[in-house]
Amino acid sequence: MTDLDVQTLRTAYDNQLRPEIPDPVPAGVTVERDGPLVRITGLDSGGFITYRDLGGLTGDALDELIARQVRLCRERGESAEWKLNEHDEPADLADRLRAAGFVPADRETVVVGPVAPLAAALPAAPEGVRLREVTSREDLERIAAMEEEVWQEDRSHLVWGLAKEIDADPNSITIVVAEADGTVVSAGWVRFPANTGFATLWGGSTLPQWRRKGIYRALVNYRARLAEQRGRTLMQVDCSEDSRPILQRLGLVAVTTTTPYVYTP
Repeated sequence: MTDLDVQTLRTAYDNQLRPEIPDPVPAGVTVERDGPLVRITGLDSGGFITYRDLGGLTGDALDELIARQVRLCRERGESAEWKLNEHDEPADLADRLRAAGFVPADRETVVVGPVAPLAAALPAAPEGVRLREVTSREDLERIAAMEEEVWQEDRSHLVWGLAKEIDADPNSITIVVAEADGTVVSAGWVRFPANTGFATLWGGSTLPQWRRKGIYRALVNYRARLAEQRGRTLMQVDCSEDSRPILQRLGLVAVTTTTPYVYTP
């Protein structure tokens, strides 16, 4: 990929996927606007702050915008995640967030690439592993249990968060599990944001004993085929350092990085 290709893909990401607002908005989810920011609550374990850009805000005006988010977190007694991308302006935004009490979590790489080659590859899942699309509460609970084993932390928010999205529009998301002997060993979901050419991939956690067997790649290609069937031409993933090399080998391109800055009252 050339620099122009990277810039073109980043522009498509910024213009089509940001801000990241669920459409339709699931029941029990609140979307609030505060200047250039969009706050989303009720879909995850805490609030989520997203935006396309900050409209040129700098200095004291930016600090006041950040301070308002802190005050709301304290008033509501809930945490909030501010999704900061590496190319966001101003350049000192991360410093201002830290000064206000936001704490950075693990950085991820945003990769974007064409759907068609991924859909065409279609490697089979390894022997003894079956991929299956799911929607039931029981299966969502099995996914959360698998993720809790992987990450050693509560993942119950996945159950009710994903259920809300399915109830709001079952065509906006498809959840796929990888099973072996009746056990969920990995899972991922693909979202189809409205009025875009994108499909976005999420999840992908895999039990340690089932890694390096091609399951993650099989899940990626399966979801790429679903995206192609929907007429989506681009795929986007916020990926960890574990999955980034796999996705780049599959043809996705790093266009920026993203770091969640979390404020906890």
